[in-house]
Formats: sequence, structure tokens, C-alpha cells
Amino acid sequence: MPKLSPILRKGCKALHDLDLLKVLQSEIKHELSSNPFQNTRSGSLGDFVVDWDSLQSQDVILQRKCETGEEVVVSALLGRLNFRRDCTYPREVLMKVCLKKPGLSSILQFDCEISEKGNDGSEFDIHNAYFFQSSADISPSVYRGPLFSDLDPQLQDALKQYLVAKGIGESLINFLIHHLHKKEQCQYVNWLKKLESMVAKDE
Repeated sequence: MPKLSPILRKGCKALHDLDLLKVLQSEIKHELSSNPFQNTRSGSLGDFVVDWDSLQSQDVILQRKCETGEEVVVSALLGRLNFRRDCTYPREVLMKVCLKKPGLSSILQFDCEISEKGNDGSEFDIHNAYFFQSSADISPSVYRGPLFSDLDPQLQDALKQYLVAKGIGESLINFLIHHLHKKEQCQYVNWLKKLESMVAKDE
């Protein structure tokens, strides 16, 4: 343990020499003053309500009950950064849509990806579609059906229109893109502030 003290002293001196505190304060100021989302469509929730949106998590969960009693649940989070291209706003959003009819235990699940198409707005693509007899069937060992891309193109289009009819339209997906990026920025600023506080105490 006696060896730790000289190491810590050297570390603190290095931080001081780099003026890390000023760098952190400058980054916080930049993040709070910049608004990379000002030219984007913010969208709206429509008939959905927020079921889960913790600042400690990356995802958001929305819920909607249709007039028919059918329940629609949407969970979404930002996709991974792609370092092979420019990693600026907006990034893709990974979205799961689950539908359950009243009185039935079966669940219809769609794995989707939301992306912005330049000036043409945003859209979503379905990557997978699953039918589960019950929530107990949602496991890797259960057969999940054919690849979505192998389905007849007309069926693929019909399933996408089915989701649009259930409220998964452009306004909602614009909301998800905008909200999840703002959420990530807020988390980043909070992390910077905690780091700033820790460095300030050391000084």
C-alpha cells in the first residue's frame, strides 16, 4: 500500500498540469449552449403514454391501449455508434413493438430499426417478426419463424402498414429519435458534472 501514495500524487499532478477542471467546465458549457437538435422534427407521442423513462437507463418504454382493447407496447433505445462513418446526430434507433389482443395470451413482436432519411423525414424498417403463444414462449429455444426478409414482399409491406395503423407512424418515430438523443445528451452532461465535482474536490 505505501507505493500507492506516490502514484496518486503523480496522478493528481498530471491532472493539475492538464487543467482538467477547465476542460470539463468548457465541455459542460458547450453541451449546455449547443442544440444539435434544433433543425430536426421533434414529433409527438400521439395516443401513447410513457411507461418507463429512467435517467439511469438508455431505453424508453411507451404504451397504448387501442379502442378495441388491444395493447401496444414500444421499447426503444439508440443503436450503437458506427465508427466507420460520421457519428453525429441522428443515430439509428432500435425499437421493439409488442401487440397483445384482449383475452389472449399470445404476443406479436416486431424488431425494428428507425432511421432518418435526410430531407424525407424518418422511417422504420422491420427486421424480424415473431408470434408467441404466451410470454413463457419468449426464449431462444422456441422456433421464431422464417426470416422477415424471406417473406413475400407484399406481406412485408402489409405488416408494416399494420404497425402504422397501430400508431407507429412518422410522428412517433420522430419523437423517439429526438427524445433518445436528448436523453443521452442529458446523461452525458450529468456524467461530466459528477466528474467535475470529483476533480474540483481533489484540487
